[in-house]
Amino acid sequence: MCSAVHHPKYVLCPHCDLLVVLPALTDGQKGVCPRCGNTLISRWSHPRTQPVMFAISALIMLVLANLFPFVNMKVSGMGREITLPQIPGIMVADHFSSLASLFLLFVQLIPAVCMMAIILLCFEFRLSFRLKAFMAKALFALRAWGMAEIFLAGVLVSFVKLMAYGDIGIGISFLPFCLFCLLQQRAFQCIDQRWLWDNIMPARSPVTELRPGIGGLVQGIRACSCCTLILPAGLHNCPRCHTHERARRHNSLQWTMALLITSIMLYIPANILPIMITEGLGSKLNSTIIAGVILLWDDGSYPVAMVIFIASIMVPTLKMIALAWLCWDARREEARVDSERMHFLYEIVEFVGRWSMIDVFVIAVLSGLVRMGQLMSITPGIGAVLFAMVVMITMVAAQMFDPRLIWDRAERKIPKESSVDGK
Repeated sequence: MCSAVHHPKYVLCPHCDLLVVLPALTDGQKGVCPRCGNTLISRWSHPRTQPVMFAISALIMLVLANLFPFVNMKVSGMGREITLPQIPGIMVADHFSSLASLFLLFVQLIPAVCMMAIILLCFEFRLSFRLKAFMAKALFALRAWGMAEIFLAGVLVSFVKLMAYGDIGIGISFLPFCLFCLLQQRAFQCIDQRWLWDNIMPARSPVTELRPGIGGLVQGIRACSCCTLILPAGLHNCPRCHTHERARRHNSLQWTMALLITSIMLYIPANILPIMITEGLGSKLNSTIIAGVILLWDDGSYPVAMVIFIASIMVPTLKMIALAWLCWDARREEARVDSERMHFLYEIVEFVGRWSMIDVFVIAVLSGLVRMGQLMSITPGIGAVLFAMVVMITMVAAQMFDPRLIWDRAERKIPKESSVDGK
């Protein structure tokens, strides 16, 4: 039993719904769920100043990365250098405003907004609760959509591709951008969701009895997915952050399958239509994803060919199969003994899906850098737009899937009216 105070000692795992009593943590330690291994809470020596310093430093590096040349290339005496802001401008000129928007959104705008939110939330600024709650919700919702480090990996892959055509060099802003990727990741690591919400507004839970070691739905409680407050399972509106949701994500499996089918329908033309168009000396070459992998392999760039093959072909395909398997497994009526394995599969799907965007960023760099007039020019193809849509839709599908459904029927008793809440 415990009091009704919302205290970090008691936490419902958002992945497997197990109620856990956390031990006393020292600085640098984290508490993990004993059932699924998910990180529940992190303890930092300076939870307010550390993320702010990293976030401010990251923003400074981002500004510097946009002021100076990023990369350059020389082919047959002709040279070209580009800055980060020029990349979306070139794609807009090629009538690919959608790809330009994705670059600005995922590589620059979302990471910058998240860093600003960390600064405003951790500093003692006098902001209204409604504004603080909105920023906190946006921070954790947008975190997975910041892809600066994936773009950096795409730049490195582009270097290997372009070495066969000319001399590749880095500009003054390349190092600041690398530091920005590292600093913004560190800022995210230093932010604990439970600490942040308790700092915004300490709250009392309406639940009066808690039984650790048992699933939340079994004992009629749930955790708010936004602020982690423990609530009765039938209370759909969180009294602290005002997030409206059910004990399980409403129609989780239906939404996941609908998005999955949509991504499969787009994935087929994304692999058939050209993802990149290369023009040089009067000739024109349309390259699909698999054709680009084969070309790199034939040129002897085996590591790069494997990276593109894994990120652009294996990962999306296996992710779709894994999501379909998870949805099928979650609908099985009998109790399962393989919940740990299925949860591990879900964690892999959630982590690797965004890295498929690396091929899109490779094309963004190539199309911006390779503009040598009649000698050579690279432009995006319609397949790049479709492939980017596939990656985004599968990411949303993974987010719509409720991992707690994997564990629900492993419990001995689940109220029938609650178990169907997320289906």
